[in-house]
Amino acid sequence: MRGPGRWAVLFALVVLAVVMIFPFLIVAVNAVKSPAEYGSQGPLSLPDGLYLQGIIDFWNRVQFGTKLWNSFLISASVAVLAVVLSVLNAYALGIGRVKGRLWILVLFLVANTLPQEALAYPLYYLAKAVDLYDTQLAVIIVMTAIQAAFGTYLLSAVLGQFPKEILEAAAIDGAGRLRSLWRIVVPISRPTINVLLIFFFIWTWNEFFLPLIFLISNDTQTVPVALGVLQGEKYMDATTSSASALLGVVPAIAFFLIFQRTLTRGVTVGAIK
Repeated sequence: MRGPGRWAVLFALVVLAVVMIFPFLIVAVNAVKSPAEYGSQGPLSLPDGLYLQGIIDFWNRVQFGTKLWNSFLISASVAVLAVVLSVLNAYALGIGRVKGRLWILVLFLVANTLPQEALAYPLYYLAKAVDLYDTQLAVIIVMTAIQAAFGTYLLSAVLGQFPKEILEAAAIDGAGRLRSLWRIVVPISRPTINVLLIFFFIWTWNEFFLPLIFLISNDTQTVPVALGVLQGEKYMDATTSSASALLGVVPAIAFFLIFQRTLTRGVTVGAIK
């Protein structure tokens, strides 16, 4: 691309980057600004120094370390379990070609598009009935099922194009179905699986509605729930609110940056194929 069109694209990308980064910068600046400084100079001014008391107060008030561990435990468990279920389901549907494959995929797609508000009422009473209410396990089970529905639908399309010659050669060499899955299919499909793992973790980390329903105790709540409940029930000044928003988003950003190369590699490989 040359000429004015190229500069137009570059300008659009710069504008998009500014629009996306600017709110985060405002939050970060106000998180390290004292309430008096915020009140006198406003939200757009740069701080005269680092005021960390708002971050410390928020951390202690909500026991943020516990919330971080709860979010990490739930997100990591859901990501791993959902990927394993997605791979097993997609292997049966995409390569095994089970009877009624199309209708099963439609069922997974419908399950993935159901609004969470429609699931809240029956899942709430089901968790109560099996004595799992207000436990991380309840959220892990529900979110694993939701994420695995999407993962199965996506991986089934990918594995449906898997070269049959490779599996036939493995069968001739004496490899069974499970061995072919873990030794051949999974390694070749690893870029796509890694992308799903990262997305499942981030999606679960940012989930608010279902954990809000299932987790009511202070010791079991996740980071998004703690942020929402605290800002809804207790008064916080602007700097403490900014500190809470900053602490809530930093872990997800850090996780994304750590695995950014893996994510890019997976998307690139998928595009090349």
